[in-house]
Amino acid sequence: MSTLTIPDNTQENRQAARQLQTTMAAARVGFTWFGTRKTLTPEQKAEAADTFGAEGEFVSAGKKLLDTRNPRFKAVTAVRNQIGEYWRSISLPFPEPGLRLIQQERLDEFQEKMTGFKRELDAAVRDLDRHFDAMKSAARDRLGRLFNSNDYPSTLIGLFDVSWDFPSVQAPEYLRELNPALYREECQRVQARFEEAVRLAESAFVDELAKLVSHLTERLSGQEDGRPKVFRDSAVGNLRAFFDQFKSLNVRSNDQLDRLVEQCQQVVQGIEPQQLRDSGGLRQHVVTQLAGVQATLDGMLVDRPRRRIVRPSANGASHEPRD
Repeated sequence: MSTLTIPDNTQENRQAARQLQTTMAAARVGFTWFGTRKTLTPEQKAEAADTFGAEGEFVSAGKKLLDTRNPRFKAVTAVRNQIGEYWRSISLPFPEPGLRLIQQERLDEFQEKMTGFKRELDAAVRDLDRHFDAMKSAARDRLGRLFNSNDYPSTLIGLFDVSWDFPSVQAPEYLRELNPALYREECQRVQARFEEAVRLAESAFVDELAKLVSHLTERLSGQEDGRPKVFRDSAVGNLRAFFDQFKSLNVRSNDQLDRLVEQCQQVVQGIEPQQLRDSGGLRQHVVTQLAGVQATLDGMLVDRPRRRIVRPSANGASHEPRD
């Protein structure tokens, strides 16, 4: 995994962590999603294995209950993808699975947007449900003897859903008087988590910028079949969207990163995709300028194992999730 090299416990990191604590809120988004694949029964696996002369216990097989290429199913999936993209675009990572940080001043916006997404999802699911019987009939034809009506619910309503909440990530206030020493320990633990959140945010920004710069320079460099490589408007548009996101969410804890983003922004400022298609000289100029940015980004990235989070279990013992 590519991760930004950032010294631990720097003054800038601690200040940025305190800023996150006072200006951000934790948000969690979850989905209820009907599974469209089902493992074959032992009898079905044995039958399938026999077809190929294999032993059933060494065969892993499943069946697809619904055609996920169906336009109405894809409409449901599209809403889920939009939700995920929106959530990531306005939030920063947090070192606790399932949680991200959102600016407190944008909570009303987030609530309104998510409510709208839920309405869209519910409408798409209702439309899908109206065609559910036809999709089951098509599945019966495709699956043949593997079709089992018991695999299917009577309706899809309620089986695709999105929910969100705002769990507290601060030290519990009741501990302040109940157990001051434990309260201080919890405050230190929370501070450490927010310092890690700063590092995760910077790492995410560097990774994303490196990916966007690399993609744009690759598309602008060289030729394919004697002609300039084809690139989409999004190669430039995604970079500009990154600048907006960085401006909104940057915690100002790494001057080098700030300068790189500003340098990159200056390179493409005022340049439209069609101009790059029309002018070989302009393409080469942009590539040359971005090459310096890319070289610095490469120097900021190192390979190291994914961080492992140790959390207490119900009986007080600690355990580590598998990577």
